[in-house]
Amino acid sequence: RNLLDMDTFSKSDPVVVLFVQVSGSSEWKEFGRTEVIDNTLNPDFVRKFVLDYYFEEKQNLRFDVPPGFHSALFGPQDFLGQAFVALGEVIGSQRGRLERPLTGVPGKRCGTILLLAEELSNCRDIVTMQLCANKLDKKDFFGKSDPFLVFYRSNEDGTFTICHKTEVVKNTLNPVWQPFTIPVRALCNGDYDRTVKIDVYDWDRDGSHDFIGEFATSYRELSRAQSQFTVYEVLNPRKKCKKKKYVNSGTVTLLSFSVESEFTFVDYIRGGTQLNFTVAIDFTASNGLPSQPTSLHYASPYQLSAYALALKAVGEIIQDYDSDKLFPAYGFGAKVPPDGKISHQFPLNNNMENPSCVGIEGVLESYLQSLRTVQLYGPTNFAPVINQVAGTAAQVTDGSQYHVLLIITDGVISDMLQTKEAIVTASSLPMSIIIVGVGPAEFEAMEELDGDEVRLSSRGRYAERDIVQFVPFRDYVDDSGNQVLSMARLAKDVLAEIPEQLLSYMKTRDIKPLRADP
Repeated sequence: RNLLDMDTFSKSDPVVVLFVQVSGSSEWKEFGRTEVIDNTLNPDFVRKFVLDYYFEEKQNLRFDVPPGFHSALFGPQDFLGQAFVALGEVIGSQRGRLERPLTGVPGKRCGTILLLAEELSNCRDIVTMQLCANKLDKKDFFGKSDPFLVFYRSNEDGTFTICHKTEVVKNTLNPVWQPFTIPVRALCNGDYDRTVKIDVYDWDRDGSHDFIGEFATSYRELSRAQSQFTVYEVLNPRKKCKKKKYVNSGTVTLLSFSVESEFTFVDYIRGGTQLNFTVAIDFTASNGLPSQPTSLHYASPYQLSAYALALKAVGEIIQDYDSDKLFPAYGFGAKVPPDGKISHQFPLNNNMENPSCVGIEGVLESYLQSLRTVQLYGPTNFAPVINQVAGTAAQVTDGSQYHVLLIITDGVISDMLQTKEAIVTASSLPMSIIIVGVGPAEFEAMEELDGDEVRLSSRGRYAERDIVQFVPFRDYVDDSGNQVLSMARLAKDVLAEIPEQLLSYMKTRDIKPLRADP
């Protein structure tokens, strides 16, 4: 709208070029171009760009508006402007419609660019399937194996991303797993011929699960099970190389497979659901004195602390889906001025009435300020801040608000029983909890809270939904010291489950998205 007029004898002939930033780098790659529209300052472009959308990634886009090109007599015209935007901002804006000013021509108003995003229908299908296995390899010394399956979708660069884990079936070589549902997008990103890899593991309490074997398939192949059983051989490549007589490590049978269309995460966001982001940071003494380089809270002039990196990685993506950009931020496990009392939910901005900070930068500022004013102490209690956010989430349960609590900790938890009770209670509310562990500690307690393999329970009550995602930050640190890459890797894994967790809440409550205006 209202583009600069660069032509002498007529109006400009604009075209839009879309560039996509390569994840974890500053490099931009051209993705595509619209058609050229002659002689107008208010073009409506017809050609669409079809992009893969990942909630868990910061997908930066750049729209350049160069001129169209005339005959050799005139040569190329001057640049008309550009706009930078994250794909999440477009999807998170009202009705998937975002208007941005064009910039890049000094001293001139370049007009605006209007972006509209809509979801393609092949992403709406959801699959329900059930599998069983037969004669799996025995891995346990005193009993049979405790098998579970891990599903991976293949990415375009040849890598694999975990998209589903089944439950563990204890002490059997012939397990029958419960039916489960998974979106087609999560399984193969809508590409029916893309490889789906499935690993079979024997569960071990200490987390060092034994690999039994693997097999590969595709959505198209799986879907044939609607009319027939499909049997896959489970193969262990190491055993196959070592043993001449090796046949397989068992078989997996697909018992059933059905497809139905369902509401998507984007439907709810476009219908007005807001993501509310709350941060809780560990201020216990086990982190070390913030002024010392060995401290997990230490930030040099050249490098952010692991706490600050985790906060930015997660917060900068979630903020695109929160219209007011106000984020409550708390600390726990410190002695707080003026009276030096120990607190497990003190506001980082020192405002008990309104603990919200403006934007992720505001949270970072308040965090650094708190490091200078409080005394790191203990113990490490999660329950108070989980109950605080759960209390807020319980006030609005109609699907218009969904809460995400980020807890960043060095992992030595003191109130495990109370925390389990708080999570089980929160599992029926519109909220998710992300726990990022920093430092070298062992995080067995956090793995238990995650509940991916064994559903979390407290005093005989089981969590209604899996709402906790835990990751150790050290697994994502880039060896070359590239912090942008470390943050991108971390965000990709910790946020990947949020869309499904939101959908599981909406589904159990039979909440349908509000219709976005056309």
